[in-house]
Amino acid sequence: MADTPTPAYRVRRWTPRAKLTVLIFAVAVAALALAPAVTGAAFMDRAVALFVYILLAVTWNALAGYAGQVSVGQQGFFGLGAYVTIRLSDAGLPVFPSLVVAALVVGAIALPVSFVMLRLKEGEFAIGMWVLATLFHLLVNLDPLIQGETGVSLIALNAVPAETRNLVIYLMALVSAVAVISAMFLLLRSRIGAALQAIRDDEAAAHSVGVNVVRTKQVIFVFAAFGAALAGALWLAGNVSFQPKAYFSVQWMAYTIFMVIVGGIGTFEGAILGAVVFFLLETFLGGYGVWYLLVLGASAIVMALGFPQGIWGYLKSRHGLSLVMVGRHLEAPETKKSGAGSGWSADG
Repeated sequence: MADTPTPAYRVRRWTPRAKLTVLIFAVAVAALALAPAVTGAAFMDRAVALFVYILLAVTWNALAGYAGQVSVGQQGFFGLGAYVTIRLSDAGLPVFPSLVVAALVVGAIALPVSFVMLRLKEGEFAIGMWVLATLFHLLVNLDPLIQGETGVSLIALNAVPAETRNLVIYLMALVSAVAVISAMFLLLRSRIGAALQAIRDDEAAAHSVGVNVVRTKQVIFVFAAFGAALAGALWLAGNVSFQPKAYFSVQWMAYTIFMVIVGGIGTFEGAILGAVVFFLLETFLGGYGVWYLLVLGASAIVMALGFPQGIWGYLKSRHGLSLVMVGRHLEAPETKKSGAGSGWSADG
């Protein structure tokens, strides 16, 4: 008798749940784009803050959660994004294009910086990034335009009617958040995404199977710097005034780490969820001063002890919950005995 051919395994990149999630995401984005027609300036101001938090959380999660490069200096790029916006506007570039161009400029600056910083490993890299952020802060203070810690305002915004200004900043923040989330999704589904996770798990092993470790790290380093700079530029647009001490403050790093750890480091959905959780805590408790900080600290401790994988990490490990697929799902062939295939997930 001839041998029965063995059914082939199948790799799936999409599931019905993932397709539904993308559809819901698109509908939500459309609703947010139309929201200013029925909401006021207060809603748009708060929404801009949420979008900035998402930018910070998603890009830092890419760097630390997927590439394993734990930085505590992203506030340096955040502050540079705001500073370069001030400089470009002062040079005569229209104020709204300045926000995006500033982020691109900071991303370009991050490329040569990466050659130096990525030579550092683990704790050295984390502290080195903090030192780099402090250096950026000191250099910005030397600029006569900034007037030291006194700071300066984005004066060009005053020429734009308040209603128009609020709407444009809101839409720019929404588009920026959607673009960065989408870029992150596509990046993780590409060969770079697989390489990133290989480097995170074992850099030497990744190199041994042909992964270009340095180039892959540089891609995600520049991506994270660009995202932080864009967040800083948008924060400046919403608040107008620029004081270096506030923009280069380590509090931005503390908030970012809180969002990612609470949501679930190394999970695509976790960074977004963590940003929403932080935003809600700030919205409802921010007016209580020190109590707000105590709640943040207590929340971080509870999550670290009870849910070290974060909210989404817990849901994923305990219940297998995943809304999007950023990796691959290997399905075993169906057989007459079992009647159903089993699956192996490499969803990252």
